[in-house]
Amino acid sequence: MQLTHSGAEKKLKDMNMDDMPVIEVQPAHVAVAPDWFAQYKKLCREFARSLSDSVDELAFMNLTQDEFINLLTGRQIPQNISIRFRVPLAWGGRLDTDNLFMCWTFPYSQNLDKFIIDQSGAKTIWLPNPAKKVYVPAHMVSGGDGGNATADRLSQMAAQIAASRGMEV
Repeated sequence: MQLTHSGAEKKLKDMNMDDMPVIEVQPAHVAVAPDWFAQYKKLCREFARSLSDSVDELAFMNLTQDEFINLLTGRQIPQNISIRFRVPLAWGGRLDTDNLFMCWTFPYSQNLDKFIIDQSGAKTIWLPNPAKKVYVPAHMVSGGDGGNATADRLSQMAAQIAASRGMEV
């Protein structure tokens, strides 16, 4: 199905992701290296270690302290967390941390898969391209008047953990 920019935005809004920006891509199928998956796994660990600048977003992911530490050290990605390509390798995307973002697998990563698959066969594909490394929908981070005490507490805890491990925040 060929979407317009506004059609892509509406489709994402219907999936409760109206704050997800999209980029326009004309998919040109390219060969992918046979060892791409091994490189991807290594890249995911590197990407996870780079998340020390995303502590505020990570605070909204409801991670335990162990999950948080394991994620920031690149040891283990928590359950229900996906690291996604902004532009798939088969369409010319790079094996680079700048081509990755993280979000919850359910429902967001699964909805993004459906969003992309629904566009199969189109000359122009609209791909999700969040502004930050970690996608947390805007409706999940608003705290209303006076802020969000839970998010503030988690953000402070995450900063303390990162500082105690010698990580930048």
